[in-house]
Amino acid sequence: MGNPEGRFHFAIDRGGTFTDVFAQCPGGHVRVLKLLSEDPANYVDAPTEGIRRILEQEGGVLLPRDRPLDTSRIASIRMGTTVATNALLERRGERVALLVTRGFRDLLHLGTQAREDLFDLAVPMPEVLYEEVLEVDERVVLYRGEPGTGTPVKGCTGDLLEVQQPVDLGGLRGKLEGLLSRGIRSLAVVLMHSYTWAQHEQQVGALARELGFTHVSLSSEAMPMVRIVPRGHTACADAYLTPTIQRYVQGFRRGFQGQLKDVQVLFMRSDGGLAPMDSFSGSRAVLSGPAGGVVGYSATTYRVEGGQPVIGFDMGGTSTDVSRYAGEFEHVFEASTAGVTLQAPQLDINTVAAGGGSRLFFRSGLFVVGPESAGAHPGPACYRKGGPVTVTDANLVLGRLLPASFPCIFGPGEDQPLSPEASRKALEAVAVEVNSFLTNGPCPASPLSLEEVAMGFVRVANEAMCRPIRALTQARGHDPSAHVLACFGGAGGQHACAIARALGMDTVHIHRHSGLLSALGLALADVVHEAQEPCSLPYVPETFVQLDQRLSRLEEQCVDALRAQGFPRSQISTESFLHLRYQGTDCALMVSAHQHPATARSPRAGDFGAAFVERYMREFGFIIPERPVVVDDVRVRGTGRSGLRLEDVTKAQTGPPRVDKMTQCYFEGGYQETPVYLLGELGYGHKLQGPCLVIDSNSTILVEPGCQAEVTETGDIRISVGAEAPSTVGTQLDPIQLSIFSHRFMSIAEQMGRILQRTAISTNIKERLDFSCALFGPDGGLVSNAPHIPVHLGAMQETVQFQIQHLGADLHPGDVLLSNHPSAGGSHLPDLTVITPVFWPGQTRPVFYVASRGHHADIGGITPGSMPPHSTTLQQEGAVFLSFKLVQGGVFQEEAVTEALRAPGKIPGCSGTRNLHDNLSDLRAQVAANQKGIQLVGELIGQYSLDVVQAYMGHIQANAELAVRDMLRAFGTSRQARGLPLEVSAEDHMDDGSPIRLRVQINLSQGSAVFDFSGTGPEVFGNLNAPRAITLSALIYCLRCLVGRDIPLNQGCLAPVRVVIPRGSILDPSPEAAVVGGNVLTSQRVVDVILGAFGACAASQGCMNNVTLGNDHMGYYETVAGGAGAGPGWHGRSGVHSHMTNTRITDPEILESRYPVILRRFELRLGSGGRGRFRGGDGVVRELLFREEALLSVLTERRAFRPYGLRGGEPGARGLNLLIRKDGRTVNLGGKTSVSVYPGVRIAAWLVPSPTPSGPCPSEGEQSCKNNQRLSLIWLLENRGLRTAPRWSGPAALGALPRWGMGL
Repeated sequence: MGNPEGRFHFAIDRGGTFTDVFAQCPGGHVRVLKLLSEDPANYVDAPTEGIRRILEQEGGVLLPRDRPLDTSRIASIRMGTTVATNALLERRGERVALLVTRGFRDLLHLGTQAREDLFDLAVPMPEVLYEEVLEVDERVVLYRGEPGTGTPVKGCTGDLLEVQQPVDLGGLRGKLEGLLSRGIRSLAVVLMHSYTWAQHEQQVGALARELGFTHVSLSSEAMPMVRIVPRGHTACADAYLTPTIQRYVQGFRRGFQGQLKDVQVLFMRSDGGLAPMDSFSGSRAVLSGPAGGVVGYSATTYRVEGGQPVIGFDMGGTSTDVSRYAGEFEHVFEASTAGVTLQAPQLDINTVAAGGGSRLFFRSGLFVVGPESAGAHPGPACYRKGGPVTVTDANLVLGRLLPASFPCIFGPGEDQPLSPEASRKALEAVAVEVNSFLTNGPCPASPLSLEEVAMGFVRVANEAMCRPIRALTQARGHDPSAHVLACFGGAGGQHACAIARALGMDTVHIHRHSGLLSALGLALADVVHEAQEPCSLPYVPETFVQLDQRLSRLEEQCVDALRAQGFPRSQISTESFLHLRYQGTDCALMVSAHQHPATARSPRAGDFGAAFVERYMREFGFIIPERPVVVDDVRVRGTGRSGLRLEDVTKAQTGPPRVDKMTQCYFEGGYQETPVYLLGELGYGHKLQGPCLVIDSNSTILVEPGCQAEVTETGDIRISVGAEAPSTVGTQLDPIQLSIFSHRFMSIAEQMGRILQRTAISTNIKERLDFSCALFGPDGGLVSNAPHIPVHLGAMQETVQFQIQHLGADLHPGDVLLSNHPSAGGSHLPDLTVITPVFWPGQTRPVFYVASRGHHADIGGITPGSMPPHSTTLQQEGAVFLSFKLVQGGVFQEEAVTEALRAPGKIPGCSGTRNLHDNLSDLRAQVAANQKGIQLVGELIGQYSLDVVQAYMGHIQANAELAVRDMLRAFGTSRQARGLPLEVSAEDHMDDGSPIRLRVQINLSQGSAVFDFSGTGPEVFGNLNAPRAITLSALIYCLRCLVGRDIPLNQGCLAPVRVVIPRGSILDPSPEAAVVGGNVLTSQRVVDVILGAFGACAASQGCMNNVTLGNDHMGYYETVAGGAGAGPGWHGRSGVHSHMTNTRITDPEILESRYPVILRRFELRLGSGGRGRFRGGDGVVRELLFREEALLSVLTERRAFRPYGLRGGEPGARGLNLLIRKDGRTVNLGGKTSVSVYPGVRIAAWLVPSPTPSGPCPSEGEQSCKNNQRLSLIWLLENRGLRTAPRWSGPAALGALPRWGMGL
């Protein structure tokens, strides 16, 4: 983007609220413009209007809005747009039908089966993008050479495949014609294994286009990568959004003469590269706007700051985007936007729901910022439209925003200035709540002024925005203090100094066009063309020639595509990538070899192996040198250098900077006289001492006390961040500090979890995310638990407190403990808990504890996977650790722990661990996660002192206690108002008939309750026994759900509660009792009983549907989703993990490629959820066919007792486990069993009669189904629903509802 010919070059960022225009005009000077993105009373399209205004201003000639613009003086137009993002968020895309392999009609609805919000009983999930589904009769599987199979075909990855059923185009034709008759013109085609063998998708696509469909998105073209779920979402997004984008582009073209025929028009893609207008697609457009900002600061701040790594901080109205640049763009290849997981290159941009429009609340003693937003309408209170109080209002009250610097566009007539009076009035209402709590709460204190309340909310907002930056840096091995903070966006300048100071950064860089940096980034960006294809070659010398050939072919494609756009070869560069992973793991890294030149033992394109090992070590802290490396994808990124080269015209200073006015700004300690400067009047070398405000037409920059701003040669603002003035934080409760500590404690637990996920090796922890991390006080009480797996919530506290009591003085620096015994707070044996006591100088006892609990895929026992369905004693379930020093004196006890893990093999019928390598690797990862927690708490103590940190550990627990007491009082008051007793009860049964009984007595005056499980059945001769810690975890989970909003997850939740559990019962069994099913089955029933007593929702699926498969060389474990219970005002969610678990399920293509199975069906069990005014969520049907001899174990519930409905709602259907033998014999396995399974010679779909509507086997393959199927297993998984009621709005509504019911 140059300007040799004297024409205009436009770069336009069309955002959700404003459109920013950056124009390089003839002669080289720059014009910028900001206008509303939507203003139908004045113009049709904002970018066109922006171009019109600048052409009019520069030419001095009136250009009527109703005439197409002359393009003779326009050289190029570059645009970033939120059209795709908004269509996705608001679900306003094209009508789409999904065509998918038969048996997978609901696959994209099911997704990973994990829910987004652990504690929202309504389980809100974004709806799918397609309107209808057609199942395509076709099937391709990976070739394994079984006897009797036909000639295999070769996929583009090099894999051999077997076409079990050709695509039935004849049967499909009529169904497609039906879609056309119903007005659907856009299709997404998603077939199993099409990433490597796309012929079936291509045939379907050709037929659809022949019939007249206007847009057909093939998943093999949208993104040819393994994993059908994200690839399917990507194809759907493409089919849903691309027609919308094309309509917008056509409308944009019509605003110009010749429809922009001779103008270069480029659009920004999510990966930070520009693409021609005609090839701009929906799935690559969702980050089009934010990507421009990343390109902007990477091309300006990074260069100016001498190559120092940069954190981008883009604070808008509803959210804040953070990103990182250290010399190259950081891409991710799978990310979620608006609930849709897209498999496409995207810049790694993290978003937090805290922006200028984030709402402010005071709840149970905590200052809360967001995630709710005031939006553009009505907007913050100061917008004069009756909006709520927000961060913007707090800044206005503090004097950090000046109404005179904003245009008069507010109020109903959009002709008034910002209203400080409205902000003060709205904030005063919150201040009344704050001061009522301070004067009447548990720790009486002096009331706060309005400014102190506003300052408190700003500080809490700053801490909320620091969390994603810490995740982007510390959790990936980077030091945030080594970065420059590049601040842009309309609201960021008011918070930049505080954010940088909190993260230890010493420099903030604010570009002179920071309010329009995304538009500037578009001007500076290059044109990019990418080519990628899947691969399955090992990374070994024998394949290097093939890899070089494939890279060369892709490079040629990129160069040809860019040459076709007019780029000479001298302006084209390419970069090659390989997507590498260790064999047997799911964590692949896209690596470039540009810093690793080729060697004699590498491909000619570079030493990708060295690049992979270096990055793996940096990100995960270890390597696996004995594991082979596999190439998943081959990629080339071609770049046509075309960005604008700005000629920086430095404005020389002409004396000291002129103060435009003086104002009063509030900081810690009170108001200070604050000079105001106009950015346009400042010149190179001007230095501004904080506090001061720097204002231009698009942003306000706050330079805080102790900081100094300097104008750079390029006219930007560089702020040197000074140390914060010392402030004394005492041990007495301060609600503002409490809110900040709440964020810091939770951030510690979250970062421990990220470290554990990074450094673990097993699929269970790294991919299924079956782990939890937590921080504990000196008494072992839970302080913060990141919301990982709910069944771990309360159990880990019991484990830590057991160790404190058991070991007493035998805890020393350098010790790390390992425990999994049920009587020591364990849940079940595969969940290994690693605990590190933390000592502090001058203290003889540990000052706090950190712990991590992870599910290990095998620790020995009578069955592979250590989840035996028929265990009757604890020793049959694997290795047992009561109180084991995993690290002693700083030395990892590998020999001793290896011996303990192999010890079960000494028991007749049992085996020691079957995967020692992964056990040891994951245990080391847990130790590393704990060490990260210790480091972060140490930093916190260094900042505030040990006494203060420990005091706030207690305060945060008291805050959780207060929230639960408020909920219990609200529940009791509502019942009392209707003349109902303050006692509720519920009962349910396990499938063996064991009762779970609960009676809850509410003490209204104290806000407390007794949860009495007396009458619950005795310990069973089986493994449904649940250790006491499991019931406590279930109770914490339920209390958090009933509170209905974010509260700290800690032991304070249980302080208002007395729990009575009969010793010797199924909920508090003897130390020798088998418990593996108690953790995964009984825990779910306890939750159903507690929520049933409170009438909160109907029962959910009531188990975790555990499936393990293993033999001498492989092992596989999964938990399968069901349905969630309906509630007062919502239908139950279908096909999702509920309550005490939230693990992900393996993608079908990964499952079939790594394990000897074929997934025949994975779909909703329609109608199983139970009818009612509000229906219960439906369960699922999952059918596997085995290709190798193995031992299969199932551990399930709700096969006898149906999940209940409430208030007249119907119960859900029972689950059913069926085994189908080769001869067609069907056997009901029951809920818990182990059985040997055997391979089949040839396989085809097999559906058994069930309540689920289903179609027959395709007639052409029906006989081969019967003859060749060897063994198949089907799970019919249950669900439940509900019958009536107004929308539940929180704890005050509990018990206060008119008669309603839940069915399943």
